[in-house]
Amino acid sequence: MKYKNTLTVLLFLLAMLPAIAQEKNYYQTDFTKEEFATRRAKIFEAIGNQSIAVIQGSGGIPGVSLFRQSNSFYYLTGLESPHSYLLLNGKNKQATLYLTHRDEGAERSQGKVLSAEDAELVQELTGVDLVKGIEDLARDLSGSGLIRPPAPSLYTEFSPVESGNDSRDELLAKQIMASSDPWDGSASREADFIQKLTSRFPQFEIKNLSPILDGMRLIKSEREIEIIREATQIAGLAIIEAMKATQAGVYEYQLGAVAKYIFSLHGSMGDSYPAIIGGGTNAYMGHYFQKTDKLVDGDLVLMDYAPDYKYYSSDVTRIWPVNGKFTEEQRALYDFIIEYRDALFRYIKPGVTSNEVLDRAATDMKAYMVGKSFVKAAHLKAVEEGIKFRGHFQHPVGMIVHDVGQVHGVKLQPGMVFTIDPMIWIREERLYIRVEDVALVTEDGVENMSAFVPSSIEDIEKTISEKGLIDFLPATKLPLK
Repeated sequence: MKYKNTLTVLLFLLAMLPAIAQEKNYYQTDFTKEEFATRRAKIFEAIGNQSIAVIQGSGGIPGVSLFRQSNSFYYLTGLESPHSYLLLNGKNKQATLYLTHRDEGAERSQGKVLSAEDAELVQELTGVDLVKGIEDLARDLSGSGLIRPPAPSLYTEFSPVESGNDSRDELLAKQIMASSDPWDGSASREADFIQKLTSRFPQFEIKNLSPILDGMRLIKSEREIEIIREATQIAGLAIIEAMKATQAGVYEYQLGAVAKYIFSLHGSMGDSYPAIIGGGTNAYMGHYFQKTDKLVDGDLVLMDYAPDYKYYSSDVTRIWPVNGKFTEEQRALYDFIIEYRDALFRYIKPGVTSNEVLDRAATDMKAYMVGKSFVKAAHLKAVEEGIKFRGHFQHPVGMIVHDVGQVHGVKLQPGMVFTIDPMIWIREERLYIRVEDVALVTEDGVENMSAFVPSSIEDIEKTISEKGLIDFLPATKLPLK
């Protein structure tokens, strides 16, 4: 009898397993709900008392790929449920989430997704005021002030929404290509959403929310800085491991494989952008993604790679000799780049502009050049052009590698994160040399977040001489016999 009762309990528990598993919900643990509430409060302040804002989340493709929320929606809620909407009503300062309803079949296959049926739980996790079904959004839009004019202004994003590893500049280029293709010509998801809002609610004056979000995302919070620092450390560890794996005959993609392993080992969602790994003249192409060639003795190899880590990115680049030793020619050019990098960091602090940093660093580099000689006239010409080049002070880094916001033509502020990226081209040899580091503006100066990644000639040569993953686990020769 005792055995029969025990068996009954076990069978009951086994039957309950799908339900138990289904109730295990996933929600991010990297930010507090108070931080999300602070961000939403800034939106309320920016749009005023007579406006509302609607933010559309990503759609996702069920069962095909891991869902990744749009950066804007994640930035304001932390919620990773597809086809979600956020309404911020400036009149009553109320935040409402609109979610799809539970799909039990999909949950049995893929795990629980927070839905409208989890209203109380979602309120507790995100700190929003209300959670409703997606079908209630139209009713609430019409009830936000359309009955008694004037209607409130409605803010939504005009800029392409980032929901993968493409930055806004790349997304805009994609839109241009689609619109100029007579066999495509499809509108962006943002344009389609704006068109639906306009056709269904012509009373609204539609305004662009993107500049407001861009300005907010430009200044990172303490927690954002911690995550970007971790992403930078992962990127640096990956580059270090790639250095150790470098030798003539190794393929470019094998260095990428080593780096991607480091990314996954530290919990990254994937890569923040396709790996740029170019040996020899392949490095001359700024965005060389193919990675199909073998590394050649005597060449340099450039690597620019960073993870997609907790919805944040980094951007670190190093270049090193395939055989582990810089030649005299390579040393002179590389030393120039490192000196320029250090000169740029010397002048970064709150209150200055990118132009002031570039001007002061260029003055230092002109002094550095006094008495310097180069093996070839083309090399001297390249470094002289490099001093004049204004692109060494690059782009913001944050939720995407080419993050939103403006770091040029404005005074630097604490919490800004961007890249310093000195570079030169020797066109006659199709040779490109570049080193990139991540700069954080602090209260009294700057922090080089990627300073630990070997950059001196001595440190690089020492790192290459060490054994790495490929030494202990080389690629198996294919096909298998």
